[in-house]
Amino acid sequence: MYPSLKPSQRAAIVAVISPQSASSVQSSGWVDASKFQHLLATIVVGALGASATVDAKLQQATDSSGTAAKDITGKSITQLLKSTPDDNKQAVINLRQEELDIANNFNYVKLMITPAVAASLIYGQLEGFDPRYGPADGYAATTVAQVVA
Repeated sequence: MYPSLKPSQRAAIVAVISPQSASSVQSSGWVDASKFQHLLATIVVGALGASATVDAKLQQATDSSGTAAKDITGKSITQLLKSTPDDNKQAVINLRQEELDIANNFNYVKLMITPAVAASLIYGQLEGFDPRYGPADGYAATTVAQVVA
């Protein structure tokens, strides 16, 4: 598209679910999806506890506080299972802005990961691609400590 742009000018980490061992729903913050043409959610699991399952999905809302939050149709992973085994695996969810309910002002997106057993290690991030205005790294999450050119 624009070969002279650095990758960090085209894509930015805009929200994260910090690495942790969890047994309840973990969510990223809400991201203004109108700033990007595409979003990509990455779900990472480490060692899963006995009989563990991990679900993940994207939700949409009308503002950054989650007003009228609802699932985005077709934007959830097939459950990861200890029995498969899905230890140390990753899953990704692609989202185009036009897949949101924009007609009803749903412009905000968040990632939700639901592990069912406490000993399950999880991490998630939401990345924005091809910003509508300016370089992507200008929209990076406050948790991004460095962008090296």
